[in-house]
Amino acid sequence: MNAANPETATTPGTSGAASAGVATTASLLSPEYRSQAWDRLGSEEFDVVVIGGGIVGVGSALDAATRGLKVALVEARDFASGTSSRSSKMFHGGLRYLEQLEFGLVREALHERELSLSTLAPHLVKPLPFLAPLTKRVVERPYMAAGMFLYDTMGGAKSVPPQKHLTRAGALRLAPGLKRGALVGGIRYFDTVVDDARHTMTVARTAAHYGAVVRTSTQVVDFLREADRVSGVVVRDSETGATTEIRSTVVINATGVWTDELQALSHQKGRFRVRASKGVHILVPRDRIVSDVALILRTEKSVLFVIPWGIHWIIGTTDTDWNLDLAHPAATATDIDYILDHVNKVLITELTREDITGVYAGLRPLLAGESDETSKLSREHAVAAIAPGLVTIAGGKYTTYRVMGSDAVDAAEAYLPHKIPASCTEKVPLLGADGYYALTNQTTSIAREHDVHPHRVTHLLNRYGSLIGDVLALAEGDRSLLEPLAGAPQYLRVEALYAAKAEGALHLEDVLARRTRISIEYPDRGLEASAEVADLIAPVLGWSAADIARELENYGARVAAEIESQGMPDDETADALRAAAPEARGEILEPVPVPGVEHRASRH
Repeated sequence: MNAANPETATTPGTSGAASAGVATTASLLSPEYRSQAWDRLGSEEFDVVVIGGGIVGVGSALDAATRGLKVALVEARDFASGTSSRSSKMFHGGLRYLEQLEFGLVREALHERELSLSTLAPHLVKPLPFLAPLTKRVVERPYMAAGMFLYDTMGGAKSVPPQKHLTRAGALRLAPGLKRGALVGGIRYFDTVVDDARHTMTVARTAAHYGAVVRTSTQVVDFLREADRVSGVVVRDSETGATTEIRSTVVINATGVWTDELQALSHQKGRFRVRASKGVHILVPRDRIVSDVALILRTEKSVLFVIPWGIHWIIGTTDTDWNLDLAHPAATATDIDYILDHVNKVLITELTREDITGVYAGLRPLLAGESDETSKLSREHAVAAIAPGLVTIAGGKYTTYRVMGSDAVDAAEAYLPHKIPASCTEKVPLLGADGYYALTNQTTSIAREHDVHPHRVTHLLNRYGSLIGDVLALAEGDRSLLEPLAGAPQYLRVEALYAAKAEGALHLEDVLARRTRISIEYPDRGLEASAEVADLIAPVLGWSAADIARELENYGARVAAEIESQGMPDDETADALRAAAPEARGEILEPVPVPGVEHRASRH
């Protein structure tokens, strides 16, 4: 490729394995990229096809692409549309796993936390102080201190301070909103906070930057075979209904809670099973809880996190078995009451349902074991070759996505015709990381140059990092794009436009629920902002007036269904209401029934 062409410029010294070379950020995941990707998927042969656009799938695609392999990644819906947009928003080591003696998991996760904080994604992953209240005198402090010492040292942490022990008075100075009788002291320690959906999408863009062909709304509907070997996949464009075949040497199934469905589609018996555990979180305004730190609270089953999130707190989570729709798990009144009841035990000013601005439910893909309690199922991941040319990876934690991707590609190497280099992703910063720190020191000058408040520049830097210039460039000649969205003033109008132009957003839901987090951060769930956002992205996506009306109707139906389902007492009733809302992507084909498993429903 000729480096003089800005749309296809390559970086000196990078691999030429992918025919597109190393793409510039201006062209990544644009509507034009999407069209070209479809043509490439059907006409080229790949070393690896990755199924699944969650964090494990995009991490696997990035790992393979940076090893010099020719890679395709396909996702039936949107990046992070499942589990990877519905986490507790943390890169963390799993402090509670120390009690379960899972030292290897904790050490690995803490190492990955440090990598993301310091090198891979400092613009997206931020240090966050936590208070762990102590409730028992004498015995609890040394026990917790020993665990915290391991937590501080196991992963080689350098980017966050060590634990600090506090008296009750000291703990209450950090968190005045706690009841005095709720603790006898406390320990302050550090973890991190991250916008999971934005991080996942950024990993996908980084994979595309290094040559992977990445495409959403592209559902695998069958596998290709040569004799006893899997040789690719048949995919269907969820937007148009068109189908094509993708030829590859190896296929990696990284579909999370859909793992069993894809294994059944391949007509191969899997080496492990995946159970779905539902986790529900609520959001309340920041002024409802007076605290300078996040909180970790013990419950009878697990822990409850109270995490600062912009002008909100995220509180969660639950941990219950889920046997219904995998695409759109529904929170119930019982789930919400559980969270409120437990957090109110320690708060001076109790929270009510009227305080809640947002609710979301996600599914953890847990490796099924002997226990029936999902809180005791393994958070470790597993990789298996279930047929020649087909590798499956499942389980794990969001924090360890990079290790999971590396392990999946290592397993795929057995079916490749040549030896491949070792994983190098621990040295590959995500897009927006390089230059981020320098730009934070230039916040004032950037604000002056573009005539925006420095607070807005900080907001953009913490979402786009050093790609901030690409975002601001869209507003040249149209000053109105640097104004806030009328119905969601935390975000600028240009952010919605950039989501469609460069971040692969194809639907209103993609922008409101994942490129931004408007759908959970505002009491109206984004309805007020929806028309303005639709008008901004319609010209980019080629929408007609009828398309805009349909997008608004679909999003409104989604919001109504979610709110109504959250008033229901049980999963079955809530699921029926939520599943009745239309799918943003039109028709997603029904999954293959899995023999002996009743819960694999996905109704649209």
